[in-house]
Amino acid sequence: MSASTRVTGARKHLAGVLGVMFILALWQLASFALPDFLMPGVPSVVERLFEDLGKQSFHQSLLGTLGRLGAGYGLALAAGIGFGLVAAVLFFFREVLRSAIVILQSIPSIAWVPLFLIVMGFGNTPIIVVVALSAFFPAALSVMNATESVQRVHVSAARVMGATPWGLVKRVYLPAVMPELITGAQLAFGNAWRALISAEMLIGFGKGLGRSLAYSGEIADMTGVMTNILVIAVLAALIDQFVLENLKHRLLRYQYV
Repeated sequence: MSASTRVTGARKHLAGVLGVMFILALWQLASFALPDFLMPGVPSVVERLFEDLGKQSFHQSLLGTLGRLGAGYGLALAAGIGFGLVAAVLFFFREVLRSAIVILQSIPSIAWVPLFLIVMGFGNTPIIVVVALSAFFPAALSVMNATESVQRVHVSAARVMGATPWGLVKRVYLPAVMPELITGAQLAFGNAWRALISAEMLIGFGKGLGRSLAYSGEIADMTGVMTNILVIAVLAALIDQFVLENLKHRLLRYQYV
């Protein structure tokens, strides 16, 4: 990607700030048009947020959500990358896996919750499995699609030099699919985050941001609802920008020179 087509530096940060300000402005305008008990304004929600930051219950909810995210998202990436790379050298397996993913990814991840609750019972396990399932599909598909674009001459040369199937995966396919892998990991994170919050709201087990959001809605605490929504949005943005984006820059540093 040429430098002329990429916004970098101060302009990129300015664009991000303007985007946030636009969202907050729309929110505040909506609060002017609606009663406070239906749509609290930005100042009152920010004030509630600072109050919650000092509460142990908030810390427990945050840690509970992040723990489930780490387990489910990590499992999905490991499985997605592994299956995607295996599909690079086993062509029939690739077509079987692709067909299965096309069918299964059309089912909303939250639709699996009743089944997992019956099979696994209440607890963290069904939530983690829902998160892993939702993130697995984009991770696996991005790797599989990227392996198809690997030049055949590189594969043939590696085979002539005596590369084993594992050697092909490690030395040829993995470096070639890295850009698409990182993009797939970011898409998988979005799926995992939405599935996690939805599952926490629906299952209502333990401490979590989704459970806190659902409880605020049950007691008609709209300030609490908007506070939880704000935390969920900000936390997702921070993870994407400061974890996934930094990882992308480190692994693909040659594209940002």
